[in-house]
Amino acid sequence: MKKPGFLISGLLISGVMMAAAPLKPGDIAADFTLKNVKGEMVTLSEINDSKGFIVVFTSNTCPFARKYEQRIIELNKTFSNKGFPVVAVVSNDPGSSLADSYEGMQKVAKEKKYSFQYLRDNNQEVAKQYGATNTPHVFVLSKSGDKLTVEYVGAIDNNVDNPSDADKKYVEDAVNSLLNGERVKITATKAIGCSIKWKES
Repeated sequence: MKKPGFLISGLLISGVMMAAAPLKPGDIAADFTLKNVKGEMVTLSEINDSKGFIVVFTSNTCPFARKYEQRIIELNKTFSNKGFPVVAVVSNDPGSSLADSYEGMQKVAKEKKYSFQYLRDNNQEVAKQYGATNTPHVFVLSKSGDKLTVEYVGAIDNNVDNPSDADKKYVEDAVNSLLNGERVKITATKAIGCSIKWKES
């Protein structure tokens, strides 16, 4: 029986996809530098004491992303001090989604007391490089020197509406496997969420 959180998946795809195909497990991910909501430029590979990252392409307006907001906060609380911090990226065109503007991001980060890096992908290049298509769309990366390797791509878990009903916690399981020196068992799932709002070319 399908979980209720996936019954609305037919509504997910809209607009024109402008990203490349998503990075696959085993691919080398591009490093990037983006501005956070404090006005600082942050380079992914230079975040201190990191063994890897939970990179989440997200949105302040997408109902799917909003349902996952607390789970993203909890992932950072659980794993940041173990070397796998959340790095959240907003790539939506603010012309289509005003609350996803830099100022909108600052407001939400302050209201929600985000403790993770919250970055603005203003020219949408990072989303295109990673092949992000949805919000949320997660890329779990392991770090070895300056090399970032994709270990998992896709959804956070298998129930959008109710985290307590999720019996597959893909991101959590992937990171725990990496911390334990084990192979990630489920390396890719379908990202569930709203389509990224691309700028008109």
